[in-house]
Amino acid sequence: MAEPLTATAGNGSRAKSVDIYAPQWRNFLFVAPYLFIFAAFLVFPLFWGVWLSFHKADTFSSGRFIGFDNYVRLFRDGIFLQSIWNTFYFVFLTVPALALIGLFLALCLNRQTRSAAVLRTLFFSSSVLSVTIVTLIWRIVYIPDMGLLSMIYGFFGAKAPAFLSDPDLAMIGIAIATVWWCIGLPMMLFLSALQQIPQDIYEAAALDNANRWQTLRSITLPSIKRTFVLVVIIQIVFQFQLFGQAWLMTKGGPNNLTKPIVLYIYNTAFQRWDIGMGAAASEILFLLILVAAMAQFLLTRRKADA
Repeated sequence: MAEPLTATAGNGSRAKSVDIYAPQWRNFLFVAPYLFIFAAFLVFPLFWGVWLSFHKADTFSSGRFIGFDNYVRLFRDGIFLQSIWNTFYFVFLTVPALALIGLFLALCLNRQTRSAAVLRTLFFSSSVLSVTIVTLIWRIVYIPDMGLLSMIYGFFGAKAPAFLSDPDLAMIGIAIATVWWCIGLPMMLFLSALQQIPQDIYEAAALDNANRWQTLRSITLPSIKRTFVLVVIIQIVFQFQLFGQAWLMTKGGPNNLTKPIVLYIYNTAFQRWDIGMGAAASEILFLLILVAAMAQFLLTRRKADA
């Protein structure tokens, strides 16, 4: 039987033999703070929310167990059903736009020039702004008769659309502001993926007289398909959690047409003090995000493998 490997350590003539295969349980102390924070702020709230969703609970007590009554009440609430539709509509407006515009900007700015570096900085700079600043900027843009949009339309003798008060345009107005705010992250992810493609492949394509469209279709897009899936999944998760823009720009109006699920949860749990029903709505939101992200992942992977 082989003897365990040892190492010697010490100062001067005295040396100490150390078994390098000794148990490393002490290393757990280095990750223990992270595991504690992870359990305290993610794992425990997750199970606590599920538990609350089966109780008649308010801010001061957990109440009594009522089973699936909170979920039944939710699906009988027309405003909640409207909020689900609003959220899906918002995701439909923003996620494809963020993915495609981000890819387009990355393709245009994937150059080692000073102007490209300046433009990359400009497009990414909006991403570091807080939601309060973003909504303030776009409320100024959308102000009827006085905002920037009204001034632009005025030069052509036309009247600007009322994005924040028109029921047909309110969600579109929020989506435009969100795309402007969030475009930096998809652009940078695509830029990172494009810069990982070996230049030798493009040189070989140039020797074969491949044009730009053929190079894009046969080399660039297949090389970044995993990044495209990642961008779409990240944006689905982010945009399903719409709250700040809808609350600060329209407060869910007009007629609840811009009220997303998160805003419904806020109104239910922290304004009506129905914590149990709010917890049930949050669990439904979690399932919707999970199903949408997994469906997109599986669908995209199947197309890539075909």
